[in-house]
Amino acid sequence: MAETTLTDTTVAELMAELAALDDPRAREVNEKHGDDHGVNLGELRAIAKRLKTHHELARRLWQTDDTAARLLALLICRPKSFDRDELNIMIRQTRAPKVHDWLVNYVVKKNPDAEALRVAWSTDPDPVVASAGWSLTADRVTKNPEGLDLSALLDTIEANMKEAPDRLQWSMNTCLAYIGIEHPEHRTRALEIGERLEVLKDYPTSPGCTSPFAPIWINEMVRRRQET
Repeated sequence: MAETTLTDTTVAELMAELAALDDPRAREVNEKHGDDHGVNLGELRAIAKRLKTHHELARRLWQTDDTAARLLALLICRPKSFDRDELNIMIRQTRAPKVHDWLVNYVVKKNPDAEALRVAWSTDPDPVVASAGWSLTADRVTKNPEGLDLSALLDTIEANMKEAPDRLQWSMNTCLAYIGIEHPEHRTRALEIGERLEVLKDYPTSPGCTSPFAPIWINEMVRRRQET
């Protein structure tokens, strides 16, 4: 299927295929997390594997405003083919948390404008957009921290995380934990901030999983590394 031969019928056929895969029970579970779709992600990835990379089709699927279609779009697009303005629009169109997460992790992180968007989004007045900026910052803390002012990041987290809306709070907490895990010189302060703010302290955690509460998360990851 060449991109030059894509038609609206192709989009309609894919939408019908996604609708047929929608499982009411899966939708019920997903909706508890804010994701309004019921398509098994394994089946979604199988469709993407069949389609391979089709950027124009991805654009059309995104325009449907359907969550499953947008997830599929993010799997078949070319991340580097989006320009900065387009990604800035897309991040503001994300409703479902899963779409937001995949857009940041599968597309923006691979885009040449990722750093410029990280800086711009981190201070955006929209907390959902700001959460994307903090997710990108957390990624840099782990993979490419050179040039980041980690002390200033901790200052901002300390001042703002406690009262931040849920999605932004989660991203800031992730950044806090990564600073503590990856940068021993800041670990004591990161642990102190986490203990004092108590963000996600009572978050329900499944057996065998690590709590997102930053002090527990930091100490557990450091312990594992010391054992290896």
